[in-house]
Formats: sequence, C-alpha cells, structure tokens
Amino acid sequence: MTHRLPLTLITLLFSLPTFAAETYDLVIYGGTSAGVAAAVQAKRLGKSVILIEPTHRLGGLTSGGLGQTDIGNKAAIGGISREFYQRIKKHYEDPANWRWQKREQYKDGGQTTTASHEDTMWTFEPSAALKVFNDWVKENDIPVAYNQRLNRQTGVKKDGNRIASITMETGQIYAGKTFIDATYEGDLLAAAGVSYTVGREANAQYDETYNGVQTAAAKGHQMRPGVDPYVKKGDPSSGLLPFIDPNGPGTEFSGDKRIQAYCYRMCLTDNPDNRIPFIKPDGYNDLDYELLLRNIEAGETSMWINSSMPNRKTDTHNRTGVSTDFIGQNYDYPEASYDGRARIAARHLKWQQGLMWTLANHPRVPEKMRKEFARWGMTKDEFTEGQGWQEQLYVREARRMIGQVVMTQHHCQGKTVADDPVGLAAYTMDSHNTQRYVDKAGHARNEGNIEIHGFPPYPISYKSIVPKKSEASNLLVPVCLSATHIAYGSIRMEPVFMVLGQSAATAAAQAIDANVAVQDIDYAKLRARLEADKQVLAWQKTAGRTAADIDPKPLPGVVIDDAQATLTGEWSPNDHSHPFVGAGYRHDANANKGKLTARFETKLPTAGRYEVRLAYTPNPNRATNIPITLHHAAGDTTLTLNQQTQPPIDNLWTSLGTFDFTPNEPATVTISNKDTNGHVILDAVQFLPK
Repeated sequence: MTHRLPLTLITLLFSLPTFAAETYDLVIYGGTSAGVAAAVQAKRLGKSVILIEPTHRLGGLTSGGLGQTDIGNKAAIGGISREFYQRIKKHYEDPANWRWQKREQYKDGGQTTTASHEDTMWTFEPSAALKVFNDWVKENDIPVAYNQRLNRQTGVKKDGNRIASITMETGQIYAGKTFIDATYEGDLLAAAGVSYTVGREANAQYDETYNGVQTAAAKGHQMRPGVDPYVKKGDPSSGLLPFIDPNGPGTEFSGDKRIQAYCYRMCLTDNPDNRIPFIKPDGYNDLDYELLLRNIEAGETSMWINSSMPNRKTDTHNRTGVSTDFIGQNYDYPEASYDGRARIAARHLKWQQGLMWTLANHPRVPEKMRKEFARWGMTKDEFTEGQGWQEQLYVREARRMIGQVVMTQHHCQGKTVADDPVGLAAYTMDSHNTQRYVDKAGHARNEGNIEIHGFPPYPISYKSIVPKKSEASNLLVPVCLSATHIAYGSIRMEPVFMVLGQSAATAAAQAIDANVAVQDIDYAKLRARLEADKQVLAWQKTAGRTAADIDPKPLPGVVIDDAQATLTGEWSPNDHSHPFVGAGYRHDANANKGKLTARFETKLPTAGRYEVRLAYTPNPNRATNIPITLHHAAGDTTLTLNQQTQPPIDNLWTSLGTFDFTPNEPATVTISNKDTNGHVILDAVQFLPK
C-alpha cells in the first residue's frame, strides 16, 4: 500500500525556509549581561562571535529593571563587569542625561551617590543600562541575532561530545568551535544533554545546613501572625485562598522541586509628567488579593522595597509577606515550553499589576497607604512597548548544571576553597520564598526565605562553569552554573554573571587556540589572562582593610557588632558601603518607622569611665535624627545622631560621649527608627576605657 502525505503537509514542508549555517569561533546563546560581556571579550581576543538573543532586547535583568545592583562587595568586581559600572557613572556625569531631576538632587538607596569618590556607579535606569550594552555591541562590531529561539527538541547537533551547531525555530543554523549558554533558563545546556537539576537539594546531599525546606529559618518576608488562610475565615471546608500550597511545607531540610519566587522589577516614578497610573488588569479577582488585605489588616505597612534610581525613578521589588513575588507559581517555568513560559509570565504580570492597583485603590487598604501608592506609577519613557512594564521576568533560578564541581554552602563560607577561580561571589546566601502553606496553628505562612551573611567574597571554580567532558566538551555555562540552590542564591548576581561571562569567553578562546576541550585548557594560562584583563580572582587586604573589612576582635575596648545586637523588627543585612565592622551592617530600609529597635548590650569588665563610640558609613540617604539611648551608671542619656555626616574617627566611628559604668548592670546603647527621616544604619558599638 502506498502512503501519501497530505497536501497541506507537503506544502508546509516545501515552504519552510532553508538556511546555510553561519559559522563562528564562539556562538553565545542568550543576550543577558553575561552574554554581552562574553561577546565583548571574544572580540577583544580576536575571535569571531555571534550573540543570539531570544527577545528583542539585550541585557537581561540588568537592562530589565534591576537598577539597584546586588553585589555585596563592589571591590570583588573587576574586568568588563566593572567597566559596565564605570560607563554608567560616565553616562550620569553628562547633564543631558538628567531629564527629570538635577544630578545633585539624586539620593540613591545606599549603593553609591553621584558625589562618590568611586570610579563606578551602581544604580541606574533601565534605559541607561541598555545604552551601555548597545554601545558595546556597536563599538565592537558584534553581530546580534534578535528574536531567535533555540529549537529545544532537535536543534542541537553534536559530533560525539562536541556541539557542532544549533538550530533556531526559524530554521537558522549557527555552527561554532565553542558555545556559551548565557540564558537564565539553561536551555542550550539541557538540549545538549548536559546534566542539571531544578529545585532544592536536601541538606544531607552536600552536607549543608541552609538547603531544602526551611520552615524554622524562614523569618524574613513573612506573613503577619495569625493570618487566616481559608476563603471563609475559620472554615477549612471553604477551601484555601489562592496560591496556598495544600501539600506544603514538606519535611524539614528535605529536597523538593520548588524554586524561589519570581517577580518583575518595576521601574516607577512619582513625577506626574512621566507617570502612568496603575491599571486594574483584565480578569482581576478580589480573592487573589485576600491574603494581601488580611496581612495589611493584621498590621503590615510595608509592601515593597522602593529604591531610588536617577531621574525620579525607582527599582521597586519584593518586601514582607505578600508583595511582588508570586510565590509558588513558577515551579514549571524552567522546563516549560516557550508557550508555557509565556503563560506563566503573563500570570506573573497580571498578579503584579493587580497587586499595585489593589494597593493604590482598594477600599480595604488604609487611605493613607492608598495615597502613598497612588502617587507612584509606571514610567512613560521606560519599556515603552509595554506601557512601562518590561518583558524580562526576574528568573531568580531555573536549571542549574551539574558540572565537574558543584559550588555549595561550604564554598560560600570558606570551608571549601576553589583552587581554579574565574571570579568572586560576594553576596549573602539569599533565597526568596518558595511556597505559602498552612502551619500547625492554622495560619498562612511563607517558606523558603533564607538570608545568611557573615562571610567575605569567595572564589568561583572554573570547573563549575563547564559540564562534564563526556557530556559536552566545547560548552561553557556562566549563568546556570553548577551550584546547589543555596550557593546559587549567593552567586546569582548580575555583576558576577558579567564576570563569569568574560571568563567563559576567555576560556573558550584558549580552548580554540590549543585545540582542546574546555575541560582541558591550561588553567595557569587562563588565570594569567584573566588577571591581565583586571578580573579579581583572590580576596586579600585592599586599602588597609581585610576581606571582612574590620575584624572586631583585635579592636581595643569592648566591641559589640550588629550581629550580636538584640533586634526588634525586620532589619535588612547589607555590606555595600565601606568600611564596616565585621561582615556587614544592617539598615531599616527607611520603612516601618517606630517599629524597629536595636539593643547593643554588654557587661563591662571593670568599673570606670568609658567613651562610647558608634560605627556607621555616611550617605545622603541616611537619617539625620536617629534617637539613641545610652544606659550607664547615672541613668539614661538620650542623643540624636545625624548619619549623613562623616564620622570623625577613622572615617567610621563617632563618639557618643564619655560616661561612668559599673560591671553590676549592663551597659546598653539602644537605637530606634522612630520618626526618622531616612535610612538608619546599625554597625557596631565600642566601649573604650578612659
């Protein structure tokens, strides 16, 4: 019997375009910040390169709203990554780029100021970041293939363990000697048959303590106590409110397929001439925001982190129990089809648009709060094609390769040290919430938020950005690198991705020149080239400070670090501004005024007079009226501190006065954020005998 193809299928087959393969030394899939940095480095090394971007915009999250750069310690960033932030500063040195406010009016969120002595600037508008990336592409004559998506089913052709070419959904073929997967999702590595994982490992798998289910540790970004999870309060038979996982939370410390929540980083403005009011999305459902409203009614007052960017704009994102993070609604995203991801992204957009409309308009939101949210809106001159809403979803984690080395909590905390570094990571071990569940008391709770700091920058292993040789011998993965969930939470910062993108391109070039697998390059030669290109590969004493800045142990007198203080309320850990005592400092995020206190307490070894000093880093965004209460032998003394002024002692310490103390009762310094007019900083208190 003869089988004939249907006429429509024959017509379709003959109508498909045919493409000759384009061939390059290096094929980069993913025009994220890492992809752009890799392309720039490849051109500088004299290699031919193609940068393939599945959308119409370069830069990923760096140009997609994440203008408040998360890094931890800026000194850990070098090479092309640092060049990016130097270009940002140069951009804002031009008065023509200050359209909506004067340069001297801008106060950032604690990263850098326009008056900074640094050669870099770490806060910026999305359009400014996009300009830097586009300028790089033009200056380096880098070809970019926009709107080209990998055929994830049959698009990777391999010759043994080498990738020979990749084919797009359009039929376009790109052949190369080496390849880089610079996507947030890890689509190329997966299609190439490279091992990967999704979700959280159990603590036991790598002998960690902060991985897996963490109900006890998930205290940040938490629901207010007592929030009822049921559609009808007190009635389990009425069903759970939307977005509460009926199967949660799971066994403590066990692994699962849950991933930390996604959101959109919003660029907002309060300038009426540039503001688009928040809209009520089609299909808005009151019940979707019932948890938000109940959380507010339970006492929550802070729903976002609203960090200042230039030109009266912001980088606005998640804070507290119910906010921009669409918790638990992204589990399928990493491995979903393109259409499936689009549906997930659309649900995230609808959630966030509805959230903002609710906060600005819903009658159950207190009027004062409504007015504050309503004065903000999307920006007319950013993401114009989306009415101020960007296309780039904040994919905090997706696939993670299982490579030659898996970065773990032990690398972050220095118990294991990579001997083949290709960059440094410098952020806290940070995971956003992964699920919302009902606790044993019958209340709604979040789980998954982890924020562990207290360690200096640490090296990232070259073996963590290359697959196992048997799986792919000419592929490098600087974004979805080989790391556990909790270690990835520390590494996954945009400046680090640019660092790793540059290092990956350098390794690719050396593999081409030596005609060897990327796993077999001479690491000594790689390191020498990276250092020549001003990459930072080792953390050591710089500018008279140690890796942990100032170690409190050898300081004279009695020193109490912020990590030892008794805290009330949610103080945010940070280590962006230097110098500081210990591994970092804390701040109140200029929020929850009157609800946060910090008590530095000690029993002094001997009676006598002591000078009391307080450490902080100054910044124009700090409060000028911070109330401080000292308890000493004669009673209490109340002071007011201005943290915008430079501390006179070693640019770090300011004296609060000299007082008598006895060892019979505690000596205390209590700091509050009541009625303060800016950020309140906690670092350390020192008692010096006189």
